[in-house]
Amino acid sequence: MKTTFLIVKKKTIITVLLCAIAICTFCGAYFPIKASATPKAVHTIVIDAGHGGKDGGAVGKKTQVTESWLNLQYTMTLKNVAEQFGYRVVLTREDMNGLYSPLATNKKRSEMEKREKIIKKANPDVVVSVHMNSFPSSAAHGSQVYYASGNQAGQMLADSVSGSLHKNIKNAKLTSKVGDFYVLNCTQSPAILVECGFLSNPEEEMLLQEQEYMQKFCYHLFCGILSFFSFE
Repeated sequence: MKTTFLIVKKKTIITVLLCAIAICTFCGAYFPIKASATPKAVHTIVIDAGHGGKDGGAVGKKTQVTESWLNLQYTMTLKNVAEQFGYRVVLTREDMNGLYSPLATNKKRSEMEKREKIIKKANPDVVVSVHMNSFPSSAAHGSQVYYASGNQAGQMLADSVSGSLHKNIKNAKLTSKVGDFYVLNCTQSPAILVECGFLSNPEEEMLLQEQEYMQKFCYHLFCGILSFFSFE
């Protein structure tokens, strides 16, 4: 993990942003990030859109929307938010194609190894893997953030993102959890996996597809990342 972090200019940006978050929370409104005062890139973020190709992941019951498609939409939205603040963003998946080798006998293994290779090459300050959840009961709802066991910085990042989402996104879980996921275990960088919501919940399935909600969710996810950096 890199150690050359906070400069005075970035501290100013973070202070302004945190004030904006407080105002946003108080008023109950969403304020889009303005790109007018962006610092130089001081951090690299890998954003990993889960699934892809033949692996569509979870499927919405009402609209048949696939997790792989929705993951990509949230990934691109989060990328745009981060780049407005001058952060360098590396994506593991940029389209609907799978990352696995066409000749691989174990395509899931091939896919995860490709993600690991991209993450290690990027040498990121943080990794965010984007997913949608599903459960047999349609009553399950709300976002959940996971981190790898033993990765203390990852837990700090997960707690920071969980806190930001919980304050600003309906039903978002406050407490982050340990998750035994390849994409979290393959790196020493602070890494989180964010289940943005449940496609098995009819109300949440529709909400997750709304552009305004998507922007709001990714904005507050990014605010959690910024808060994490402020404590580095």
